Amino acid sequence: MAKIKVKKVKSAINRTKRQKLTLAALGLKKIGQVVEHDATPNILGMVKKVEHLVSVEEA
Repeated sequence: MAKIKVKKVKSAINRTKRQKLTLAALGLKKIGQVVEHDATPNILGMVKKVEHLVSVEEA
């Protein structure tokens, strides 16, 4: 399975509760933090919902 690296690049301040919970579900807490996930449809859907707050690259 393909892997992706997700990096939080913007703050979640003044964002909806849903977006904050999505970031938490991805395991992102601090700006600059990088997490690695399998590129499943569930994870890709979560990343798409907060794509303005994160950067994504293939691992």
